[in-house]
Amino acid sequence: GILNFCANNYLGLSSHPEVIRAAVEALEKFGAGLSSVRFICGTQSIHKDLEEKIARFHQREDAILYASCFDANAGIFEALLTPEDAVLSDELNHASIIDGIRLCKANKYRYKHMDMQDLEAKLQDAQKHRLRLVATDGAFSMDGDIAPLKEICQLAEKYNALVFIDECHATGFLGPNGRGTDELLGVMDKVTIINSTLGKALGGAAGGYTTGPKPLIDLLRQRSRPYLFSNSLPPAVVGCASKALDLLMESNAIAQSMAAKTQRFRSKMTAAGFTISGKDHPICPVMLGDARLAAVMAEDMLNRGIYVIGFSYPVVPKGKARIRVQISAVHSDEDIDRCVEAFTEVGRKHGALP
Repeated sequence: GILNFCANNYLGLSSHPEVIRAAVEALEKFGAGLSSVRFICGTQSIHKDLEEKIARFHQREDAILYASCFDANAGIFEALLTPEDAVLSDELNHASIIDGIRLCKANKYRYKHMDMQDLEAKLQDAQKHRLRLVATDGAFSMDGDIAPLKEICQLAEKYNALVFIDECHATGFLGPNGRGTDELLGVMDKVTIINSTLGKALGGAAGGYTTGPKPLIDLLRQRSRPYLFSNSLPPAVVGCASKALDLLMESNAIAQSMAAKTQRFRSKMTAAGFTISGKDHPICPVMLGDARLAAVMAEDMLNRGIYVIGFSYPVVPKGKARIRVQISAVHSDEDIDRCVEAFTEVGRKHGALP
């Protein structure tokens, strides 16, 4: 009887019968796991097929699988960048991007969140380096805002830089066909490297990947440490992710249903008097400011059958406490309305609304 409004299950595919069936079939055919890393005996036909499918979905040359997108982010910067290079990172990038950048020996620049003037100044300063890589989340998971990729790509072109985006909170549902923020903003041919996850919209189990130019993927297979020294993805995980991609490439109906549901929640919550961060993204942070208020409201929401979680420092900055609501394609209009009603009741009870 509880409605889940905090999962990353954007398309509802983690419980889709065809996705579950594909996982079971892969489990029965290939076993529980391969007991090996990829370059020994951990590569089966299903792994190669999934990598090819990911590359086709993103309209890129090749792809490489990881145990998680955290691993993909940990593996790319160290393998690609040298002390002669520079990486320019948005200050609110995901922790895994920050950790990945820490591992490399490139010159590090951090630009203000989505501030194109600051990025340009940093790019000008970085011209002395051999190679420049701009790294940003496509969609930022805490605030639900979307990187200005058109402007980023224009600056990258002007200053001869490459663009890297993390698409964990975009793959599968942003853009006309769910291909992500680069499709949404019309720059699929301008973004060089995409890292993303299989653990959110694409089945919700585990796994991540890098997709981009074939020479880059070849380099990662030889030099990316998380790839070389981690067990290959379990067959069941590969099976369900592969089926999720099949469903997405067959029809964009599920991806397109997200926009209307997201708009319904955002507009009704705003009309009720709440401040919702971000823009047109199914991550809908209900901004409350106070950590204790966020915690007690989330607890009261659960008592009303709505499962949401309060976020406070150090996950978000001090004074920016919130309840992060996440809309899914499997939420009905009635579910969304029930969530808004519960928020309104609880908000009035605790003084978050007049």
